[in-house]
Amino acid sequence: MTLTVYNTLTRRQEPFETVEPGKVKMYYCGVTVYDYCHLGHARACIVWDVVRRYLQFIGYDVRFVQNFTDIDDKILNRARQEGSSMEAVADRFIKAYFEDMRQLKIKDADEYPRATHTMNGIQRLIYDLENRGYAYPADGDVYYAVRQFPEYGKLSGRKLEDLQVGASERVNVDDPDYQKKREPFDFALWKAAKLGEPYWESPWGKGRPGWHIECSAMVRDRLGETIDIHAGGADLIFPHHENEIAQSEAVTGKPLAHYWLHNGMVKVDGEKMSKSLGNFITIRELLERGVDPMALRLFVLMAHYRKPIDFTDEAIAAATNGWQTLKEGLLFGYKHGKELGWEEDTENEKDAGTRGGGDTENVNKSFSASGALRVTASSETSPHLMLSTSHIERFQDAVNDDFNFPGGLAVLFELAKELRREGNLLVHEGKTETPPEELFKQWQTLLTLAGVLGLEAQIEEEKPNTDGLTDTEIEALIQKRQEARKAKNFAEGDRIRNELQAKGITLIDKPQGTEWHRN
Repeated sequence: MTLTVYNTLTRRQEPFETVEPGKVKMYYCGVTVYDYCHLGHARACIVWDVVRRYLQFIGYDVRFVQNFTDIDDKILNRARQEGSSMEAVADRFIKAYFEDMRQLKIKDADEYPRATHTMNGIQRLIYDLENRGYAYPADGDVYYAVRQFPEYGKLSGRKLEDLQVGASERVNVDDPDYQKKREPFDFALWKAAKLGEPYWESPWGKGRPGWHIECSAMVRDRLGETIDIHAGGADLIFPHHENEIAQSEAVTGKPLAHYWLHNGMVKVDGEKMSKSLGNFITIRELLERGVDPMALRLFVLMAHYRKPIDFTDEAIAAATNGWQTLKEGLLFGYKHGKELGWEEDTENEKDAGTRGGGDTENVNKSFSASGALRVTASSETSPHLMLSTSHIERFQDAVNDDFNFPGGLAVLFELAKELRREGNLLVHEGKTETPPEELFKQWQTLLTLAGVLGLEAQIEEEKPNTDGLTDTEIEALIQKRQEARKAKNFAEGDRIRNELQAKGITLIDKPQGTEWHRN
């Protein structure tokens, strides 16, 4: 089946068709940089990272832009608390953002525009709105005249009458900002500078932009008037994305985005995550607790991206167990490749840096005469991969249904479990039920699909295990045991076996030699 996506704008699932054939322009509303990223950010960043990877995997040239909001009241408040500046706070937490995302294997966007670096574009857009009658100045502020845009509410489904009643109930009529507005639901495009705040010169006086206008300007400056995908959390549908549409489309007369995609929210033990409830969890806090970054990534992908997810100890434990299964499959070739005669292929994989799948960009696919899918990938993957056509097709059939990553994961788990079973047969019986060529194809397929989902199992350097023994030390003890047995010193041989057994190492004597594995 072809790719279909659920469009928040039309409230239905639609075939995915791009403005320019073969190319995708994608914008994701990024973070406001006043604190460390939390689980909600983790979910959004993982989801849109994998959407981007999948689009590249099926052949699209994707330009992915993600902004940083570096002008905001929360940033200013933090700067005041710390005796710092807005710029210093923003820079610190942008740096922290990249540290967190590197651990989660989030690919860098093609560009990260910042609101403070887009001031000309922001002012130009406000100027255009004012000239077209959609904006009005008021004592140094500039407001968007919502009633002038007849389609306001088309994304969120909200009506102006309801918004007017709701706004009237919430506002303080003595608030100077409220008194400046023509209508209670009008929103700020430009805010006059307050004492002690950073400001920029503008035709309306010294001030700074409102939040909503920033993204409209960054989309237009970096991607043009109409893009394919505008993505973000469901909490941004209203008012942020609704206001973006009103701002951009009032000026261009064109759709801002053809597809509006939104990920669901994260709860913690059934409750909304918030600092006031004491259940606010940052990414780095969670990883410091010992949660594997790949288990967190898997936790996110095990639920459909549009549905809410509940972070519980049981859920992360299930994701951790699931990751161990996938990890065994991903490392199958590195552990058993030599025994199966793949030494050259697995060494190529190691040299290329592939751990659990490679880059999904620039992958040229063609069907070989054998019916397997041959993939010539970028330098991060093995140069000649033979993939299982049936597994690739089932994976795509699942994910093409509105980015159904849980359905795609089912294919990965099937492959990983089969490889684990064959690995156990190799360890205990010295043989497999499946021909080595077929196992190689299954393993390469798993690596490739895991790469699409950004799941990587690191090939770790040899290091002491919890039992204190490295692989080299274990091999040395086995050699001593063999020498003792040759000298008919069976007591010493048994002592070494028992010593290893006590440390969780099982020995298996075979005609061709002794094999071992950690329990």
